[in-house]
Amino acid sequence: MIQENINNSTADKFSNKTNRSYFKMAKLKLPGVILLATVSLPAFSESITVGDTNLTLYGYAKLDLIYDFDSPLGISIIHQNIRLDDTNGPDGHFDAHALESRIGISTITPSELGNIETRVEGDFYGPGGTFRLRQGYGTWNGILAGQTETNFSTFLGYTPSIDFTGQVGQTNLDRQAQIRYSTGGLSIALEEADKQGGRAYEMEETVEIKSSLPDLTLRYDDALGSMNYSLGAVLRKLTAYDAAADREEDEFGYGVTFSGKMPVSSRVSLQGAVVYGEGVGGYLWLNPAAPAYYDPVTAKLEAIEAVGGTLGISVAVGPGLANLAYGVSEADLDDIKNVDVSNEGEQNTSLYLNYLWSPVENVDYGIEVSHHTRELVGGREGKATRLQAMAKYTF
Repeated sequence: MIQENINNSTADKFSNKTNRSYFKMAKLKLPGVILLATVSLPAFSESITVGDTNLTLYGYAKLDLIYDFDSPLGISIIHQNIRLDDTNGPDGHFDAHALESRIGISTITPSELGNIETRVEGDFYGPGGTFRLRQGYGTWNGILAGQTETNFSTFLGYTPSIDFTGQVGQTNLDRQAQIRYSTGGLSIALEEADKQGGRAYEMEETVEIKSSLPDLTLRYDDALGSMNYSLGAVLRKLTAYDAAADREEDEFGYGVTFSGKMPVSSRVSLQGAVVYGEGVGGYLWLNPAAPAYYDPVTAKLEAIEAVGGTLGISVAVGPGLANLAYGVSEADLDDIKNVDVSNEGEQNTSLYLNYLWSPVENVDYGIEVSHHTRELVGGREGKATRLQAMAKYTF
């Protein structure tokens, strides 16, 4: 059924964008309701045992059919590709691809002190359609090491979309190298520091932006009545080196987030998320701004304030699921001086409406219309609309 196997697609890493993992919608029975909940688990086929290790092969093949009514937005939506209203260009663009198709292997190996679990997964969103690593990690006794979704984020507040980008304003589920410890609903991790918008606006070629410490992330997951929620936080150090002055300038950035999902009835659920921070950068999904800027006059590195949010509704209709979601990300660049940011992004928005259904188990079809906008600091803005369909076959 479609409620048990829906792909929430999000974006790959174009510029400071990253992608999110495949997930399923599962029916969780709660007192008096059935909650359409997201879980980041693959749709498993039969497993085999090799020695002491249980091995499972999983994945899917997916075709995306795309028509952009305005400017071409890319194989997944890139807001920088939205043509500004004061710019001329051709309208009407068709595209088709199967790059989201993926394959993965998961293993469970028993030991005297608990199971050792691993997962290796890839898709074809690498440069030029090449195969790339999405997941590559192992876990043992609450200790995770490898590459997987950042600990700052959760799928809990996301609404399914066919487009691989998904709503802006959510927590960014980029997969990055990390070491994480989880106990109960609490998890803490040290993660690579340069993927989530690890740059700063600067005017001098002599200035280099570098990472000197890992990002520290924390997350706590729990439930309050019928509502599942997640709280997240990130603390990061941003560093700029000015070669001309042979001087380093540091600035600490942070971000906080709340995500939640709540059943309204046995067929309806609401889900959403809010993110806020200074220097939060790419941890806010499709943040239009860098995490910081370097002022060449004062030789200071300053964090940039940003905020975002998304709200969606999912309704079981007939053989499938109807989804409506809106998202916005906005950065405060008004106080930046001595750096020309007039052509930098200040706000991104997205609106998705889709219907997803399964005629048989492990076969999913869907159709979606989405509308997207971007606005620059100087007031220039643009908008674009996309129509998209999918066919997905899971094993």
